[in-house]
Amino acid sequence: MLILVINAGSSSLKFQLLDSENGDVKAKGLCERIGIDGSMTYQGSGDKVRSQKDMPTHREAIKYVLEELTSEKHGVIASMSEIGAVGHRVVHGGEQFAQSALITPEVKDAIRDCIPLAPLHNPANIMGIEACEEVMSNTPMVAVFDTAFHQTMPARAYMYALPYEYYKDYAVRRYGFHGTSHRFVSLEAAKFLGKPVEELKIVSCHLGNGSSITAIDGGKSIDTSMGMTPLAGVPMGTRCGDIDPAIIKYLLETDPELTIRKLDHVMNKQSGVLGVSGVSSDFRDLTEAYEQGNKRAELALDMFSYNVRKYIGAYATAMAGIDVIIFTAGVGENDSKVRHHVCKGLGYLGITIDPEQNSKRGELVEITTPDSKVKVLVVPTNEELMIAKEAAMVL
Repeated sequence: MLILVINAGSSSLKFQLLDSENGDVKAKGLCERIGIDGSMTYQGSGDKVRSQKDMPTHREAIKYVLEELTSEKHGVIASMSEIGAVGHRVVHGGEQFAQSALITPEVKDAIRDCIPLAPLHNPANIMGIEACEEVMSNTPMVAVFDTAFHQTMPARAYMYALPYEYYKDYAVRRYGFHGTSHRFVSLEAAKFLGKPVEELKIVSCHLGNGSSITAIDGGKSIDTSMGMTPLAGVPMGTRCGDIDPAIIKYLLETDPELTIRKLDHVMNKQSGVLGVSGVSSDFRDLTEAYEQGNKRAELALDMFSYNVRKYIGAYATAMAGIDVIIFTAGVGENDSKVRHHVCKGLGYLGITIDPEQNSKRGELVEITTPDSKVKVLVVPTNEELMIAKEAAMVL
């Protein structure tokens, strides 16, 4: 089945048209600067093309996407009727959604109810959904939630030790993110190893500018490092990760220039490895600076690797064992040095890394030696394909 996968931002719209069965990407692209001076990048049957488009709203963006998909020059389908469904990435489904859902008015209302939990993302996701509904009124729409995979976490993992009323009245709890990616790579790892995912204890490390670690026991998420928001967990590109919450009060009382809004910006956009190193949030720049003797870059990389390793150890304990560690996403798939530094302290788990295998990047590969008690895999993620598979499954 051909599925059009949509990832709508406030002023952007990423898309892929792909076959949900074999993963073949027929076309892909990006609409940018919607509502400003729109532009569109499209790659279908020929070379990548970029054009300026008048896109006051997401509705016009979707209209242009469909025009390109069916055009004589660049098109890959004869008509819109060949699109079996549209799969929409939705960041937050709260506690209402433990799996993907066919979009109905009630589902849209539930997504709106989650806007306070994801104020930057869910409104854009709704805009993308409604734009598609206007232009493709006869095509089924499916919402695939980043948070849904983590709804299998037990209460001991998702609750915070705050007054219970904050959970009951304000939905304060751990939700976790990157769920679509964690689910995809866990299934791919099981397939690669020739074992049912239900028989495996997996720690999935989605490492990129945003990073999260997830404990997957029997195919289900039982704990994850991100929390109520994506700010929690390991230090990331620009996010601080776990900190003592009293630091916030201390800084607000100590620095007269700080406001809660400014501090929120600092923790989300100016912290993490960027804040520690003073160099960059890009791990390639950090590695280069480290190799040139920059001590703060070295510290930032060491902190990142240490915290990832610490979560792996904690989740091995939480699952009472571990069979597989997965590295995925931009850093996890491509940075052999980070993988090495994370794994070098895990010998007590019986892990032995093969340096030659670990030097590979961007491909599904086992990087441990044959006698390693725990398998370590690099598994390229493909959230678009997972969304397409989910949409087809819902239908």
